[in-house]
Amino acid sequence: MIKGKSVLAVIPARGGSKGLPNKNILELAGKPLIAWSIEAASESKYIDRLIISTDSRAIADVAKEYNCEVPFMRPSELATDDANSNDVVLHALDKLGDPYDIVMVLQPTSPLRESKDIDQALEFMQKNNISAVVSICSSDKPLHWHFTLETGGKLKPVYKDKIFYTNRQELPLTYIPNGALYIAKTDYFRSKKTFYTSSTFAYLMPPERSVDIDNQINFFTAEAIIG
Repeated sequence: MIKGKSVLAVIPARGGSKGLPNKNILELAGKPLIAWSIEAASESKYIDRLIISTDSRAIADVAKEYNCEVPFMRPSELATDDANSNDVVLHALDKLGDPYDIVMVLQPTSPLRESKDIDQALEFMQKNNISAVVSICSSDKPLHWHFTLETGGKLKPVYKDKIFYTNRQELPLTYIPNGALYIAKTDYFRSKKTFYTSSTFAYLMPPERSVDIDNQINFFTAEAIIG
């Protein structure tokens, strides 16, 4: 609880993964990937309840081994490649009866997020009376250097200005969501059905804690950082 407000944390971890099969329970530096998020959440000063939302019995069993609650199994229609993650959160809130003031999503694919990130983001939210917060990190390439491909492979710059040859230091910094934290007041999330709104603020995290595991290269990167 923070400033009298109760906090629910949801770790969404479905069984299917095409980029890296069974990634949520693959062993990363000695423990299952999902365990990293469970332990970070368990060390938070403010989280009142932590649950896993999963369709996989194997993931549920691993979560329970790390003392994480699995109060229900996620229905199959919310565990497909096309399922909307916001619907997963709404489903969890409905199943639990919505008694929490703040809802937080901790993606299990962000194992380097620390408990201090969780707590600092919540403190930032409460101090400034913010309705929604999403964690971000700086992009390693300026948006002005990006291209799309036209038919036949012809390059088309995202920005029409001839800015590609500009020194990086002269370009504005850009940021991307890193997948580690999504937080909102529960009533606000219910009304918007998303964490991304015109009133969403950013919690900035460093690149070394912003690895989002989607493939084997990301997995190796996280292992290298952990050492």
